[in-house]
Amino acid sequence: MNKTFIIAEAGANHDKDFNQALKLVNVAISAGASAVKFQTYSSETLYSRFTPDFAGHQNIPDLIKSIEMPRFWQKDLKSYCDDHGIEFMSTPFDERAVDELYQIGVTRFKIAGFEASDPRFVKHVASTKRPLIISAGIGIDIKKVHDILDWILDANSTPNVTFLHCNNAYPTPFEDINLGQLKLLQKEQFKTSVKFGLSDHTEGILIPPVAVSLGASTIEKHYTLDRKLKGPDHSFAIEPDELHQMVRNIRRVETSLGVKEGKYTESEEHHKMARRSVIAKKTIDKGENVSYNNITTKRPLFADAVPASEFYSIIDRVVKVNIEEDQPIRWSDLAE
Repeated sequence: MNKTFIIAEAGANHDKDFNQALKLVNVAISAGASAVKFQTYSSETLYSRFTPDFAGHQNIPDLIKSIEMPRFWQKDLKSYCDDHGIEFMSTPFDERAVDELYQIGVTRFKIAGFEASDPRFVKHVASTKRPLIISAGIGIDIKKVHDILDWILDANSTPNVTFLHCNNAYPTPFEDINLGQLKLLQKEQFKTSVKFGLSDHTEGILIPPVAVSLGASTIEKHYTLDRKLKGPDHSFAIEPDELHQMVRNIRRVETSLGVKEGKYTESEEHHKMARRSVIAKKTIDKGENVSYNNITTKRPLFADAVPASEFYSIIDRVVKVNIEEDQPIRWSDLAE
């Protein structure tokens, strides 16, 4: 199977410290993630200054201002990622961000769940004709996914689109992650080819490998250097050792999803003798008939022995040689 595209979501966990941003990139590299993703927004274009307090946050425009990534970082971060073999991504939240990221040559664009319901913005991102990854989160059901795809097709007739099932609670309770939605999306008929994945906000690293086993082709997960750091996104993010383990677990799941070819796997070849043979329960003399009274089954499966699966097929067959108690019954011992 194709390798899962794993996005290490650094988001705003750089805390406006460029060296911290580089440390986050290095963690993503060492973990084996496919891409590291930041977020490009400005308080003035993201929230109205009349925004009320909600979701436990106060003075939200000021909060956003305090964590927004300096835009001049984008080019330097991309260069650093290019030099170290990991894809640089940053989610744009305004048209200027889209244009800036396009100009520095990002490979693909991510549209966040809260922005995915804005046709004006979706069409602008789609007009870049770069591959799109879109969180289908709060308020986005299957019908809305069709709508979003129509907006994209208005701007690009041959899009490359991946929708990420998503719950926009931070953190997401396990009972609300609803991974069955992945199967519903995969069964749906869309106007163009679409892939599916998961943007995961649950705590810990259990859910992403499960999603891969259900067919997710892309996984996105927030991470941090330390959950104790200040900032709105640190507390629900995973730490470096967890990111490493998550990537390993996803790769193991990919390996485990193969289809068996042939009678035995390579590892089973060393254990195939542990199956049972038909064995003489007592001495069987030459010319005697095989019966329920003189045979049984035991391990191992001897070379040329009658396997236990053929126990009933040899009843009443005549033996051509003397067979000692506990010896295997071989096909060559039996008369035609």
